[in-house]
Amino acid sequence: MTLVATMLPIARKQLVNLDVVAPVLEAAKILSAPNTNLVIACDSEGLMVGVLTKADIVKQISHCTGCSCVTAIADIMTRDIIKCSPEDQLQGIWDVMKKRVLRQIPVSDSQSRPIGLLYASDVLRALLEEVEYEEDLLRDCVLGIGYH
Repeated sequence: MTLVATMLPIARKQLVNLDVVAPVLEAAKILSAPNTNLVIACDSEGLMVGVLTKADIVKQISHCTGCSCVTAIADIMTRDIIKCSPEDQLQGIWDVMKKRVLRQIPVSDSQSRPIGLLYASDVLRALLEEVEYEEDLLRDCVLGIGYH
């Protein structure tokens, strides 16, 4: 079984985090970038304390008047974080993502510091490659390829 650790190079590139006291407008600027759908909020020690999505931003900005929205992301973020660790099995993480309808999931170290962000499409691609590899091995075994 493939571990989340094998996905860390991709997950690290997708990681975006902000200080929990950052204003919502700063998070909105970050989330307006293509392929950026989630920001991880961290405290002053770098520990993960929440996540913020585009939907959270839209909901908050609908209450703001003009450019006066200086609310901190701490006030609107989701504090109940569903996360994974490098030691988790990719199939298990996919099951959690599917059950909870998550498009992305943070990867954290043992102290709850963010080290990456996995997107469902990346997890699915890796699982598909694993199945294709196992299928090739089985076919080769049945056909006797590689055995003399």
